Amino acid sequence: MKLSRSLMPELSALQVFDAAARHGNFTRAAVELNLTQSAVSRQIRDLEAQLGIVLFERVRQRVVLSGAGQRLRGEVAAILRGVEDLTLRAASSRDVTGHLTIATLPTFGSRWLTPRLPRFLELHPGLQATILSRSDCFDLVEAGADLAIHYGKPTWPGATCSYLCAETVVSVAAPFCLTEGPSLRDDIPLLHLTSRPALWSQWLSLNGGDVTRGFRGHRFDQFSFLIEAALAGMGAALLPTYLIEREMQVGQLVAIEGKPLATEMAYYIAIPDGQISAPIAQSFASWIATQIGGSGSDRLPEKDGPLLG
Repeated sequence: MKLSRSLMPELSALQVFDAAARHGNFTRAAVELNLTQSAVSRQIRDLEAQLGIVLFERVRQRVVLSGAGQRLRGEVAAILRGVEDLTLRAASSRDVTGHLTIATLPTFGSRWLTPRLPRFLELHPGLQATILSRSDCFDLVEAGADLAIHYGKPTWPGATCSYLCAETVVSVAAPFCLTEGPSLRDDIPLLHLTSRPALWSQWLSLNGGDVTRGFRGHRFDQFSFLIEAALAGMGAALLPTYLIEREMQVGQLVAIEGKPLATEMAYYIAIPDGQISAPIAQSFASWIATQIGGSGSDRLPEKDGPLLG
């Protein structure tokens, strides 16, 4: 059963309550809202009467949130943020023919997707794109996302995953760390991604190295940190080639001799089950597949010669 609108507080009353709760003072709330102090007091009394609860305790000419007011404060603030976001989105939609909201892994989004996104937007004049940074699964519909770029297994609650590409990592280091040649010397520290602690051991096993060495070294929780650490000469890193295209092209990072490692997981496009046929989501999924398939960014030629130093 829907609640009668006459029983629901007006937005203006919630704004008054929020300001009074933040300031702990009706006079300062009145100044913020360009109202009189008596108008603020009246709206608070009316809101208390409508809800049937006491929101503020009057103590020695001060107002203090009651227990009920404390519980309500966070929910009211969330409602007002939602209204503000809705207003801003509506205002930004003028002269826009469509919207696309993409959730993506942070480093993938900044280093691979964003530089290529203008090409997609050129194909869809008037389309407004919103990029969300996400590392874990979440409710796509609740977040307003049309799709997500997902690394892992092809599972996402409430969504259908379609295969995008496999991932290959290559060992790299700054050129001044490899002055004696492109082999992985024992004195070069290993740089790790905390979410993939066994990656170096797998690479060393593939290339005939000392697997026990693969657990030692510095650790970072984002690929972006790992890339910067490698550029700074902190050691050797295992990185997906598509994330370091620019650095390898200009010679800021150099490949260490050894076979590239194909990781166990893959990249997928996750689309909410109720929107699987949405034209713009399907158009983006098709486009990004061609971008990855044509870039060759997940492949690196193997080199002959000694693998480890």
